Order: sequence, then structure tokens, then C-alpha cells
Amino acid sequence: MITLGAWAIGGWQWGGSDDALARAAITRALDRGMNAIDTAPIYGFGHSERVVGSALAGRRDEALVLTKAGFRWDAKGGQLAFRGNDLAGKPIDVYANSRPESLRHEVEESLTRLGIERIDLLQIHRRDPTTPVADSMGALLELRAEGKLRAIGVSNYTAREMGEAQRALGDVPLASTQPRYSLVRREIEADVLPYAFEHGIGVLAYSPLEQGLLAGAVPAERTFPENDGRHKRATFRPQNRAAVNRVLDDVMRPIAEQRGATLAQVSVAWILGRAGITAALVGARNPEQVDENAAAGDLVLDPEEAAALDAAFGSLELDLSA
Repeated sequence: MITLGAWAIGGWQWGGSDDALARAAITRALDRGMNAIDTAPIYGFGHSERVVGSALAGRRDEALVLTKAGFRWDAKGGQLAFRGNDLAGKPIDVYANSRPESLRHEVEESLTRLGIERIDLLQIHRRDPTTPVADSMGALLELRAEGKLRAIGVSNYTAREMGEAQRALGDVPLASTQPRYSLVRREIEADVLPYAFEHGIGVLAYSPLEQGLLAGAVPAERTFPENDGRHKRATFRPQNRAAVNRVLDDVMRPIAEQRGATLAQVSVAWILGRAGITAALVGARNPEQVDENAAAGDLVLDPEEAAALDAAFGSLELDLSA
């Protein structure tokens, strides 16, 4: 399943965004039958949620709303996750904070920004090591009992942490995990993906195109401004981009041409064909990108094609050091 990812439309770490085009993209996604949208408060410091909410006005029943909690830029507490700059370029500290009172505050704020009464899936964005998993899950269970969210999930959790979360939830299932997964970032294959598959936990793969790298549109010589997070992302180092682009040209492009598809569509189709994957979260900042993404859901790779991609990208040696 293709799910519309709303990170880019928040503007932060993407060099800005056009709100009118973003709303048009969401409208096109609904018109194309895409029935889930993934967002988060940290995506533009509430901006992505506000854009999603405005685009869904009058069409709330057509889409599941997936959002998150656990990153605070507006209050200290928990563990410092990273330092950066806000949309205006002002330095900020972002904390991983999954304390019960913080999660409750975030859920209330998200409901307001989204203009909805209940969140369909609330995921903790990243583990806060200063807060017991059981305390965080307990807070979400209370919010679920109050009707403010329907299902509970996690994001960027290890297999062990998912086990802790499920034990804390008791009879309420851990609905999902949202890990990073693409042809060039496959760490979850070691334990997260098998664990989720074994325990019936939905896997919502984010960054399946590695922020456009696997769409074949990022030559090694391209530079990025400082307000675009790709300028410091390991996979976007020039030598890594050059290596990825060679495999795209040598292995993926012939498959795409044979299928009448784009590189992005083939990359997403590979993800959707992996055992245990529930959905690929694919971002779009305009209606044309939505159309391309939606078509990827109809593309099913032959086993030989999938194996060729698996082998070619699996043998890549990229410098992913910090």
C-alpha cells in the first residue's frame, strides 16, 4: 500500500514548501484513492499537520490520519536528540520526550492543528531512554480510552523495544512500527522486520526513495543549501551518490524501461514486495508526484527483477559513518 508521507510539505529540512501545491497534492491523493496520510508535529514544527488538516477539511472520512509524538522543540525534558534550526533559521534544541504529560500535551496539540477529534494511529517518534516504555504506553492507553486515538504504534524502535511496548500494552495490540527502509538502508532486515512479521505488527517503511536519491534525480555534483537536511545525510555524500547512480543506471534503469515505469516507481515496488511490509510512506509536494507514487502501487516486480535489485544494491559498499 502507498501512504502519502507529509514530511516534505512541512518544509523543514527540505528547503521550504509551497502550501498551495501541498494541499493540491493531498487532494489529488484522496481523489486517487490513497486513504492514509502520515505526518508528525516535528515536520515543520506543526506546519505539516496544519496543512494536512486544512486539506482534509470536509473529507475527513476519506483518509486515516497517522501522526506521532515524542519530539519536543518547544520544551525541555527527556533526552536531547539533536540541534538544528527552525523554519526561520533560528537555532533550536529538539528533545526526545516520551513522558506521559508530554505525550498528552502533544496529542492535544496535534488534534487542534489537524482539526480532528481522533487520531487513527499515534506513533512515538523515537525512543526516549529517560522514560520507561511502560510509562509511555500507559499514557497512550489512557488517551485511547478517552477516544483521542484509535491505535498505538512506534517509530525507530528496536525489536527489543517493540517487545517492551507490546508487553506494556497488554491486550491492546502494538499496531505498527515505522522504520527507515530502502534499497540503500536495510538495517531493519536483521531483526526489526522479522520481529514485526512474526508478531503481526504492521511495518510502515519511511524514506523508501532515500529522499529522492533512488529516483535517479540527484547527480553526485549537486549541492544542497544548509536548510535542506540532505546536505549532511550520509547517503548523499558525493561518493555514495555516484555509487548509487551507477547501480541505478546499470541495473534498475533497464527494468524500469522494460516496465514503462520510473526509477522511483521501481524502487517503491521493490519495498512493497518485501515480506512483512505493510505500506511505503512516499512523500509528494505536488499533484504530479502523487500520480507517480500512486502508479507504483500497481507495479509488481517479477522475482528475477526483485532479486537483481536485491543483489546489486546489497553489494554496494557505502560510507555511512557518522
